[in-house]
Amino acid sequence: MKPAEFYQRDRTSQPPALTPDYKTSVARSPRLAMLSLQGSMSEVTGPTFGHSDIDAIDNDLIRNYAKTGDPVGERIIVHGRVLDENGRGIPNTLVEIWQANAGGRYRHKKDTYLAPIDPNFGGCGRTLTDDQGYYYFRTVKPGAYPWRNWVNNWRPAHIHVSVFGTSFSQRLITQMYFEGDPLIAKCPIVATIPDPRAIDQLIAPLDLNAAIPLDCLAYKFDIILRGRRSTLFENRLEGN
Repeated sequence: MKPAEFYQRDRTSQPPALTPDYKTSVARSPRLAMLSLQGSMSEVTGPTFGHSDIDAIDNDLIRNYAKTGDPVGERIIVHGRVLDENGRGIPNTLVEIWQANAGGRYRHKKDTYLAPIDPNFGGCGRTLTDDQGYYYFRTVKPGAYPWRNWVNNWRPAHIHVSVFGTSFSQRLITQMYFEGDPLIAKCPIVATIPDPRAIDQLIAPLDLNAAIPLDCLAYKFDIILRGRRSTLFENRLEGN
């Protein structure tokens, strides 16, 4: 795919920077309007990653940190495709995930939740999409955990997802939730999203067709990045 301009972002479906019910947004949100800049050549090209950057079991969170046995928890597969807005699969792009363990605790020194650390679970993985944009991970379903937003807020079970795409203009960091979780509707972070359809895109449905009998369930999560307008003509952004 040749480098070209990307579609303008649809900011109407994105949460505003300042959402006081999500309390930490107050300190982090900018006080002035964002600047709108046209994408430069450095932003519509790169970065690139190769298979030499990925270990064979980096996408298997059940095995990639195990010391004495399998981690505790419900075994699951998370899979799907990374697509652009034109419906085209994005090949050879880096997908990274990180998550809490089955008890709802991260392997992080600042996580002081009462749930125990799992000695066989690191909570991080990465993979490259194939030539059709397909990816998959094997992991355990993360647990919900409390957080001090209001007195008794709990985060729904979720997996953090980072995708690089074909350029910095497609860079995406998001979260994946699980179908049927009642905490989704109660989460102050989810509630900042103004478009219900955008919330639905963050919820991975159960996919029994991809489940492994007597082993693990599966959830399907397609990721849509910005699409390109057109290809370059004689190194100029024609028609954009």
